[in-house]
Amino acid sequence: MHDDNHEQPLQHEAEHAKPGKKNAVLLYLVILFAAAFLLLLLSYFMQQRTNQERYNDLQQTSNSTVQTLDNMLQENEDLKNRVAELEEANEALHEQLQDSRVELAEEKESSQQALTAMDWFWRIQRQYSRGYYTKARELIAAFEATGFPQYLPTENLTGQEGLSPAEQYRDILDLLDVETTSAPSPSPSAQP
Repeated sequence: MHDDNHEQPLQHEAEHAKPGKKNAVLLYLVILFAAAFLLLLLSYFMQQRTNQERYNDLQQTSNSTVQTLDNMLQENEDLKNRVAELEEANEALHEQLQDSRVELAEEKESSQQALTAMDWFWRIQRQYSRGYYTKARELIAAFEATGFPQYLPTENLTGQEGLSPAEQYRDILDLLDVETTSAPSPSPSAQP
């Protein structure tokens, strides 16, 4: 009971308290809530601003990365095109090299045949110059059998005036009265 007696005066005091004191506490609470709300609102806007700055930075970084990626893709495409061009040029050069090798081999064969023909001609001419006409005729017969007379040069390549080796061979054949079917005929430019 003692507690009930003690509670009654407090309750009575609270019931009969001046309305000004109640209003001051209520006003104080409203001000505190308003300040807290303003602080929360200020914190929200600051967070939004920070987020917007981060978003802009990320957007700029993303744009920069996309631009760099586009540049790299374009460079990659350019390099692929350049590689294709170089491969085509390389293939053309290989074909040209192969053609040159074939041509060189043919020229080498032709030169070798001309050299062999000139060696025969030199031997025939030496026998003829020494007056060994029978030996010269034998060499001519053997030379004709090889088929090399067609490889005797038809032009004078010494740069000096005179007959070509083919013309000189024809003259020796005429002087020895030898008839052949494979003797080279003189070139039209060498006719007087």
